[in-house]
Amino acid sequence: MSHDKSRLDKLTLLKANESNYPKSPSEAKLETFVNQYPERDYVITFNCPEFTALCPVTGQPDFGKITIRYIADKECVESKSLKLFLFSFRNHNSFHEEVVNIILTEIDKVCSPRWCEVEGDFMPRGGIALNIKASVGKKPE
Repeated sequence: MSHDKSRLDKLTLLKANESNYPKSPSEAKLETFVNQYPERDYVITFNCPEFTALCPVTGQPDFGKITIRYIADKECVESKSLKLFLFSFRNHNSFHEEVVNIILTEIDKVCSPRWCEVEGDFMPRGGIALNIKASVGKKPE
């Protein structure tokens, strides 16, 4: 295990005193840091119980809970950058299915986890609630 401070050099958002909120997911930047235990499988879970996106048809807000579970390989997702990335959906028009898959794609792109699952549990609209799960990699037992 290395505690060399240079491993933190690429974390620009965590070091910032103020938050510049991205206007869309494409403007957001997910950052990573080196996994200090790459030889071990351990599940990292992020919960975002106050997720908001906009309906692509009506423009009205959709509310839900996003849960991200993953097993890191060489890199881990830095949580402040993830918070800003998820926040960027507040002004983004997208179907729930797209939201879940966009999040999964971006996490996979920045850190290539051994396994990752993104679950979106969305509040009812018109009497129907949606729960969507998408994953990459081999699910742990």
